[in-house]
Amino acid sequence: MTAVVATLPLALIPALNGLGWHSLSSSTGTERTVALITLVVITVLNIYGVRLVAIINNTGVLFEILGMFVFALVLIAFHNHQGFKVVTNSGGLHVGPNTFLVAMFMSLFVIYGFDTASTLAEETRDPRRAAPKAVLFSIVGAFVIGGVFLLGTLMAIPNMHAAITGNGGLGFGPAQIIEANFSPAFATIYLLVVSAAIFVCCLSILAATIRLCFGMSRDNQLPFSRPLAKVSPTLHTPLWTCITVAVLSAIPFIQYTGAAIIAIAATAMIYFAYFLGNSAILLARLRGWPKTTAPFKLGRWGLPINILGLLYGGAMLINFAWPRAASNPTPKQTALALDFHIGFLNGIPILWTVFVVLAAIGAIYYLLFGRNKAFAPVTAPAGDDAPLVAGAAPKAEG
Repeated sequence: MTAVVATLPLALIPALNGLGWHSLSSSTGTERTVALITLVVITVLNIYGVRLVAIINNTGVLFEILGMFVFALVLIAFHNHQGFKVVTNSGGLHVGPNTFLVAMFMSLFVIYGFDTASTLAEETRDPRRAAPKAVLFSIVGAFVIGGVFLLGTLMAIPNMHAAITGNGGLGFGPAQIIEANFSPAFATIYLLVVSAAIFVCCLSILAATIRLCFGMSRDNQLPFSRPLAKVSPTLHTPLWTCITVAVLSAIPFIQYTGAAIIAIAATAMIYFAYFLGNSAILLARLRGWPKTTAPFKLGRWGLPINILGLLYGGAMLINFAWPRAASNPTPKQTALALDFHIGFLNGIPILWTVFVVLAAIGAIYYLLFGRNKAFAPVTAPAGDDAPLVAGAAPKAEG
């Protein structure tokens, strides 16, 4: 959640500057302020307006298609400076296997979050059919729209060397490439549309995270599950869950060093969550699950796809965790922009520290409290497999 909110200022600040707010600098301080304001706004929207969130989310699909796809086609058609050969042009830089692994991070940062479709499944009609289709369509959509956007943006780079070495050595981002090709007015409109698409992404991911937290609390599996599982009788939303998720999302901004640093740990931990989920499903398959049919099923392809997903997920986790300045730096390699204030931690790759700390917190909670928590009774759909969790006996249906 933090990583997505931190992305919005990268497009919104240049857009606001284009509207005349020239006092807004693209500094980490300004980015943090805009990100925190965004977090407050989307939290309030989730607390007070479930229907409004749904309307904004549906409208956001239009903005995403316009901002990420249609405008990218405009770049390809009318602002093609590099040609399709740009995908094989390294700008004079050495290209090796490590370069490819680093380049994969662009797709890794894009092809995730599709699980929000399943997290929100309870609020859809016929979720056992609709949710799996939504997950698949979201992956295909991200691949097509994201791929066209990346291609159009790369082809629109006026000068490859300047783009690689510009922006203080960090290289040009999408905002700089857009501003280099369009008039100030059109570039501002483009950036506003992209900002709207990112805002809707923030809103929907927060909604999904709130429902995930609420669902686990309803199953009595989180600290303070009882208040987190309560729905406000007047607002009809889980008020304390909304506030808790927002507060936890704000913690990394205490020492904010840019969206890229947050994205390293955030995306890697999400892939680790996918890996754990796939592992649990594989164990269930090896024990004979599923024993009943379902509206959506992989059939005999289930086991090989499950294994393939684990192999891919494991390989990407190694890629994430590999110690290198480009994707998993130590705080010292960031010139202590991120400082853990403990000497030896500043020499350890960031992802390693985040993983160990979160694993330690989880282990301590489980050993002290979690293992003694009883699952709430589970109501399985008629004719479905029995719950896989020991002790989670299904309720009798009436």
